[in-house]
Amino acid sequence: MLRRLARAAAQQQGALWARGSGSQAGIPTHVVDLRSDTVTKPGPAMRRAMAEAVVGDDDYGEDPTVRELQATAAELLGVERTLFVPTNTMANLISVMCHCQRRGSQLLLGQECHLHVYEQGGVAQIAGVHSHPLPDLPHGTLDLAELERLVTRSLGSRYHPVCELICLENTHSSSGGRVLPIEYLRQVHLLARSYGVRVHLDGARLMNAAVALCVPPARIVEHCDSVSLCFSKGLGAPVGALVGGPKDFTEEAWRLRKALGGGMHQAGVLAAAALVGLTDAEEVLLKDHQNAQRFAKGLQELASPVCSVDLTTVETNMVMVRVDGLPPKELCQRLQTVSADEVAQTGHAVRVLLLPWTERSVRAVWHRDVSAQDTELALGKWAFVLRALGMG
Repeated sequence: MLRRLARAAAQQQGALWARGSGSQAGIPTHVVDLRSDTVTKPGPAMRRAMAEAVVGDDDYGEDPTVRELQATAAELLGVERTLFVPTNTMANLISVMCHCQRRGSQLLLGQECHLHVYEQGGVAQIAGVHSHPLPDLPHGTLDLAELERLVTRSLGSRYHPVCELICLENTHSSSGGRVLPIEYLRQVHLLARSYGVRVHLDGARLMNAAVALCVPPARIVEHCDSVSLCFSKGLGAPVGALVGGPKDFTEEAWRLRKALGGGMHQAGVLAAAALVGLTDAEEVLLKDHQNAQRFAKGLQELASPVCSVDLTTVETNMVMVRVDGLPPKELCQRLQTVSADEVAQTGHAVRVLLLPWTERSVRAVWHRDVSAQDTELALGKWAFVLRALGMG
């Protein structure tokens, strides 16, 4: 019975794929997925490494591949130790809980940062930490004077929560992958230290920042007390992240990982994928950045009144496209469809997958599964849609 159900499910999935990737006039539809850098698929080398990984029970600290990953990452980031966890959301939550062990502690962060907007308010739900959001400046930074005002407000006060932690995000996703300047990180860390406050860096895309700045990741992390790093975005692994910091910090992080259900056993299968992602990170991420810049310049050259890009903001693998004249959701829908007219005029059947970002913008994210040729096809699709709208 189970075999029969499995065969039926496989046949249904095949039928859905055939409908979703059909052709117009015999031309196969090509999909360029720019929704996020989380949509990557493991390549042959990564799959082989996962299949051949030497494993043990990581809950006992006995998985050799996990231990290799943690040691490699610690050296790369310039921290004493790292701890492998399932997701970057868990890595951030663990870090906040390590730093803010008193319920009602205050956390300062940007109002549009990932930790505040996209992580289910876990620091409040689970950790009992009070988040105070500050306006994000265009570069993804926070105003230093306002940061200091809020840090000092609780000193000696019986009424305000005690500020224990400042969280920064690098690269800054909601700002379009902007890179925090190292001098800014240094200033925040000096400010925090002078008042006994710690700094955590949400480094989900830390490697993108390091490649953009042409510096080792440790050069960025040295201005923080803890860091998270995600393997399932630009690094292309299917699962995994880590939290890094001093030895006593990571020992407490292990306890919290267990409490949150993040303890894993033969996790070397996943760690092997992360190691492959780290191996070619610099080369792959640089190509992602170049493709994003190529697309941004090409879109700007279309000189459309509908879509525009500020080229100065394209620093890594993201492009924020301002949309005027129609809802971003409608533009995204048009970019996903293929018509007979498109095939006749361009000779291609291309679907570009995007998500609306704000009421006036969409965000396109480049990753290792999007080639330079894909980028050109996406530009061609964009131009076709604009012409069809009479707005090109």
